[in-house]
Amino acid sequence: MEFKLHQSFLEFDPIAWNALVEQSVADTPFSRYEYLSAWWQTLGGGEWKQAELILVSAVEGDQLVGVAPLFIAKHDGRVALLLVGSVEVSDYLDLIVREQDLPRFLTGLLDFLASSHNGSWSALDWYNLPDDSPTLAALQAEAEKRGWEHRQEVYRTTPRIALNGSFDDYLANIDKKQRHEIRRKMRRAAESGRVVFRLVDKSAEIEPELESFFHLMTQDPSKASFLHPAMREHMTAALRAAHQNGYLWLAFLEVDGVKSAASLNFDYKNKLWGYNSGVSRDHMELSPGWVLLALTIQWCCENGRSEFDFMRGDEEYKYRFGGKDRRVIRVTAIRAATSPDGAVAQ
Repeated sequence: MEFKLHQSFLEFDPIAWNALVEQSVADTPFSRYEYLSAWWQTLGGGEWKQAELILVSAVEGDQLVGVAPLFIAKHDGRVALLLVGSVEVSDYLDLIVREQDLPRFLTGLLDFLASSHNGSWSALDWYNLPDDSPTLAALQAEAEKRGWEHRQEVYRTTPRIALNGSFDDYLANIDKKQRHEIRRKMRRAAESGRVVFRLVDKSAEIEPELESFFHLMTQDPSKASFLHPAMREHMTAALRAAHQNGYLWLAFLEVDGVKSAASLNFDYKNKLWGYNSGVSRDHMELSPGWVLLALTIQWCCENGRSEFDFMRGDEEYKYRFGGKDRRVIRVTAIRAATSPDGAVAQ
């Protein structure tokens, strides 16, 4: 493998990048070129104030074999190499490489980083790796071989609902009390004659739909605080890119012709990835948030989606709808000899 350092996303062919993502251990919306390049423009909506982009590619012949989307920043008292997308707005991250190429790619990557940026970082600090990622074992093996300190911990839970049948099949597999509650609320909404489920067409003009979504999202005070200007800029760019690439899924529940709840997801690889939502405080007697989530799951069942992924967070409603925990992992590999400021000793 021939490794090369890049300091701009513009040095990559987006088509080649995404083609590799789809064959890689990192096949999620959060590793795609359009998402990570948008993330870098605002450094995660302002999550990072200072960072140096370190994009490393590996090629064999004329074929792209691997991409390590990294950046250097001060974190937890040391200078670390983190995955682009870290930490809080990208639910799944990983190296972009085929599983069969991963061990030798990782070995070559760490050797390359030691030669190109030897004194500038003291640790790898990688968040949000799926708990079944082969990168976890590969990185542990590399750390042990190099005499590095290795730490691994659960960072967040990621509840999911497996779907392999009808909506009635789904309901039959959840708690009886919750099954009756979902059916009761859906029936009440339908019998009111006031409620309409509307899925935004993939060819629609997305900007006004995103404005409606953000309006509903900010009805929750904690989400309003989260959606500061830099974060709104990041989310708008990422969601616009997802729409342009055909995998944004946005639906509204309208009550009396007014949007009262929104469900925003990525429709990617035959599953729905639940990115965010919003609910108006009006019409709460019709439980618009619950009804819209139920209708979203029903849509998945009727359209052959294999899973609804709630992604990070252990909110109670996810389990009431039948979510079963998976996890994302934080793994830290600390190089052997470091100076007091966290850089590698020379």
